[in-house]
Amino acid sequence: MWSYHPDLLAKPVPRYTSYPTAMEFTGGVGADDYARALDAIEAATPISLYVHIPFCEQICWYCGCNTGAAGRKQRLADYLVALRAEIALVAKRLGGRGRVQRIAFGGGSPNAIAPVELVRLLDRILTVFDAHRPEVSIELDPRGFSAEWALVLAAAHVTRVSLGVQTFAPHVQQAIGRIQPLSHIERVVAALRLRDIDAINFDLMYGLPGQSLADLDATLDETIRLEPSRIALFGYAHLPDIIPRQRRIDASGLPDQRLRFEQAAHGYRRLTDAGYIPVGFDHFARPGDPLALAAAEGRVSRNFQGFTEDEAPVLLGFGASAISRFPDLIVQNEKRAGPYRDLVGEGRLTAVRGVSIDEAQRVRGKNIRDLLCRGRTHVDPERKAHVRTILADYERRGIIEWDAGDLVIRDEGLPYARHVAAQFDSVRGAI
Repeated sequence: MWSYHPDLLAKPVPRYTSYPTAMEFTGGVGADDYARALDAIEAATPISLYVHIPFCEQICWYCGCNTGAAGRKQRLADYLVALRAEIALVAKRLGGRGRVQRIAFGGGSPNAIAPVELVRLLDRILTVFDAHRPEVSIELDPRGFSAEWALVLAAAHVTRVSLGVQTFAPHVQQAIGRIQPLSHIERVVAALRLRDIDAINFDLMYGLPGQSLADLDATLDETIRLEPSRIALFGYAHLPDIIPRQRRIDASGLPDQRLRFEQAAHGYRRLTDAGYIPVGFDHFARPGDPLALAAAEGRVSRNFQGFTEDEAPVLLGFGASAISRFPDLIVQNEKRAGPYRDLVGEGRLTAVRGVSIDEAQRVRGKNIRDLLCRGRTHVDPERKAHVRTILADYERRGIIEWDAGDLVIRDEGLPYARHVAAQFDSVRGAI
């Protein structure tokens, strides 16, 4: 189905959850720019909110998220005070403009806080933003899940839950420091469905230490049996120099590049054969799921949580390291929890770095987003000859083709979608 091109796979490229990417953020863009962008939001503009909880009960060795241990209860309590204050500060600045349609809780592990704290946090958001029954999603660590959490999530009208499953293979779980038996995941799924929370996502990984193709296949067997609404199948990135906790992983057991490719291809084949609709290069949704419907209608977008059907032009991020996005601006909050709390305590917006987006970058960003989300993008006729020359090698290998003025990624070229998209990146590409 897919052709193996090791020279291309050896070239690291961003995941392009934004363009420009976080690597281009600078300290020259920050709170003042964020304030101006907030002030420019017009009435009734659709807005999505992201709330970051940078704590976990247990830290997994593979994880690259901005998170720390939740053992110090006072530290966690102080963070939640600051988070509620930041939410109120931004909402006051908006002054009732904007219409909140979605709220996403991520981390870390949002269930590292007590269920009652989640209720208080959500109630604060709904109140200060005057939000009426928005879609609410939450990422959960299954190891910290309980029947109380299922009850609270249902009472809070949470509409979607994402579970960090990663793998069902016990020896692989041991190798990444995340022990969670299949029987426990089954109980979590059953408890959620008992409370009528049926929109359940599984996050899975390939390329993990000691993970064979048979291990991945067995995990996919159980996943397909449990029938989550959506599945994200990510490749593990081993970056111990950047992510110190990954140094606990024995790198000698990591699959080589060829096996990683085979695992990705096998996962794609198994899930599509099981009836899942592929969305981009690593997401899958059951027919009828809003993401699958958006894919069929060409409405898929991309944000910091991956592929999404969320079309809101404004995303406001709350909490340490959270990112906010506007049509012409991306800003990121202070990453460190202590300085983040200090900024909020002073009544200041917490954005400390970011990037402004000009018209040329918007065009490049649209090309990148369309290639990743739709598998094709329109190229200006005046630029087509140049683009075709730059991408001649991809065309020769059968990765891309042309449909009149549209550049199209062929089915065989799906694993290289980000490599093609990167050619439109003004920092990394040649177009």
